[in-house]
Amino acid sequence: MNPLSFSALTSKLERFLEHVNKFLNLDIISLMLTSMKKLHPTQEKLLKLLSQNIDEPLTVRQLQDELGVSSTSVVAHHIDQLEKKGYLKRNPGNPQDYQVLSDPERPVAYLNLYGLAQCGPNGSILDGNPIDRIAISTKLLTFPAAEAFMVRARGDSMEPAIQEDDFVIARKTSEERDNQVVVCVNDGEALIKLLRLDDGRRILQSVNSKFRPFIAANDFKVEGEVKGVIKRSI
Repeated sequence: MNPLSFSALTSKLERFLEHVNKFLNLDIISLMLTSMKKLHPTQEKLLKLLSQNIDEPLTVRQLQDELGVSSTSVVAHHIDQLEKKGYLKRNPGNPQDYQVLSDPERPVAYLNLYGLAQCGPNGSILDGNPIDRIAISTKLLTFPAAEAFMVRARGDSMEPAIQEDDFVIARKTSEERDNQVVVCVNDGEALIKLLRLDDGRRILQSVNSKFRPFIAANDFKVEGEVKGVIKRSI
């Protein structure tokens, strides 16, 4: 067998790479088409019903009647499918607390991680540059991933619930509600505190009894509501 010349070998390698690229492109397209999961007609109707009645959620029995299906287990099956396909987010502790998503979420989201050492240029944590982006399964979130961010805790004022260097998951909001654990800005400092509303006063409280409650400063603002904690130590 005659050895291939350098030019012939190069040409053969280029043809091989061309075939590989075509294969990879087809594979990527196939993956994209697979990810665009089509909804069953019953699921489309169910999604519409859930969206229309989000303020006063229907019971599973009522959904069964509206859909005209044979049993509540059929309704449960389609709800599970909507969740798996990324069109629905449910609160595990409260089945009637859910979010309908216009676009299906990907299985993994990358959340911005901020430090509590300083605020951004406009006095907001979220105005600052994230110190990292953390991959997290969207199934762990009970709300849209687009509304989520993370902060790295510092200090011991919220122990034992939140410890130094824990990753705290929060949902973006500026709403102030009583007895809500919040990521906030107060007197130019980024904090995690329990917010108490008392006769027009906003009181910031720690979990650790060593720290006394104090009245919020004039620049106080809520950046997010704490929704979960990823422990960094046992």
